Amino acid sequence: MRNENIWEVRAKNTPLLRRKCNRCDNNSFYCSEKFRVNAQKKNINIWLIYKCLKCDNTYNMTILHRTKPESINKNLLNKFSKNNLDIVWKYAFSHETARKNKVTLDYGSVEYDINYNNVLNLDSEIVIIKIKYLFDFKLKLSSIIKICFNLSANQLNQLIKAKIIFIKTKHLQKKYKLKNQDVFQINTQEIKKYLQ
Repeated sequence: MRNENIWEVRAKNTPLLRRKCNRCDNNSFYCSEKFRVNAQKKNINIWLIYKCLKCDNTYNMTILHRTKPESINKNLLNKFSKNNLDIVWKYAFSHETARKNKVTLDYGSVEYDINYNNVLNLDSEIVIIKIKYLFDFKLKLSSIIKICFNLSANQLNQLIKAKIIFIKTKHLQKKYKLKNQDVFQINTQEIKKYLQ
């Protein structure tokens, strides 16, 4: 019998931005969760404002540069103007935005919670788990499995070697990076053998 479950990984903060501060000796900036919107002549510039952890000096990460107002969705422009948190977080986690600005995001600085149920207590032998992971911060699926099943590093390695966890019909690899809506499958009876 198969059983389907949803686990959710929730980021508790946005990643720090690694960049040398031009005012002090610090190299970490936090997201202020505010946009700066500036209209010059017939163009709009939009930045996401970051602040130095040590001295509060600001760094503006470019979101849109010299963009015609008519080419921006009005609803999106309104969200920029109102510092909509969903939009702030979307750009604060964006690999592409960081790359375009030639800055590095410190995904290791992101704290998170996992909302999950203990599938080992279910009657089903085969359990399918879908992961909700709205903000990508380079988390490994093996790290989630280790936490949710309360595994030691050695137990996790044994499970991966035993090839009893499947992601997209392939055996789980330790370095596999989690993606939103990933689905993995486990055999609860087999996992229990490694937990004894």
